[in-house]
Amino acid sequence: MVKALTFKGEKKPKKRKRTEASDSAAQEDGEESKKQVKRSDDVDEDANAAEQDDSWVSADTVNDVSGPIMIVLPTEPPSALACDTIGKVFTIPIENIVDGNPSSAEPHDVRQVWVANKIAGTENYRFKGHHGKFLSCDKFGIFSATSDAVSPLETFVLLPTADTPGTFQIQTLRETFLAVKEPPSSKSTTASSTKLPPAEVRGDATEMTFCTTLRIRMQARFKPRIKASKEEKAREKITRSELESAVGRRLSEDEVKRLKRARREGDYHEVLLDIKVKSKHDKYG
Repeated sequence: MVKALTFKGEKKPKKRKRTEASDSAAQEDGEESKKQVKRSDDVDEDANAAEQDDSWVSADTVNDVSGPIMIVLPTEPPSALACDTIGKVFTIPIENIVDGNPSSAEPHDVRQVWVANKIAGTENYRFKGHHGKFLSCDKFGIFSATSDAVSPLETFVLLPTADTPGTFQIQTLRETFLAVKEPPSSKSTTASSTKLPPAEVRGDATEMTFCTTLRIRMQARFKPRIKASKEEKAREKITRSELESAVGRRLSEDEVKRLKRARREGDYHEVLLDIKVKSKHDKYG
C-alpha cells in the first residue's frame, strides 16, 4: 500500500474522534437550522397571503378608498353602479349579499368593479371601469364611461356622510351629487309586468339626501389599516438566528421568548440592549 511521503521528525496529524457531545451539538444545530428555514418560509407565506387577499371589506374613511371597489347604491334591493364595454352606465342588483345588508355585498359581475385612484397632487378621485375607460358626468348629469383621459368631467370628490358613518357622497366638480332614482312602484305598472326596470343613476342632485348616500366596498389588501396590520404581524415573526445575530451570541429559550414578546409589544430595542449589557457583565464579571 502506498503511503504519503513523510520526513523524519515531522509530527503525524492526530485523528479527531467524534464524541457524543459533538454529535449531539451538530444534530441540535441541524434541527435549529431547519426550524429557522421553516419560520422564514412562514413569514414569506404570510406576506404573500396578505398581498393576495381578495376578500371584500367596507371602506370606513375617504383615505381607505383605493384599488378595486364596488359602489353600493341605496336601492331596494341594493344595487351597484356598473358599466358595459361601450361605456353605458347603469345599475345592477347585487346577488352576492347576505340578508340584503349592503355591508356584506361583493361583486358577482366584472361590470360592477371600478378601480379608484387619487389624482396626483389633489384630493380628488377618478374611477376606471373594467374596460379601461373613466367614469364621467356631463353638465346635464348623465354618466358615461367612454373617456381614455381624465378631465374635470372625470374628476370626483369623495365626501363622508356626517350623520351616517361608513357611507359616502360622490360629488362632481360642479358641486352636484351622484344620486339614484328608484323606478316607479309596482302599483303604477301593468298587471302583466313581473319585473321592475332598474334604478336610474344621475349626477345632477344639488343636495345630500338618502338617495345620494352610498357605501363603498373594496378589496381588503388595499385597505391601509388592514394592510398595515398584516405587515406588522409579518414583522413580528423573527427567526432565532436573526435574534442571535443581533445580540452577538447564542440565546437561551427564555431570552428568545423575551425578545419576541418585546417585538410584539414595541420595546424590542430596549430589551435587546438589556440583554447585550447583561452579556458583557457575564463575560467580564
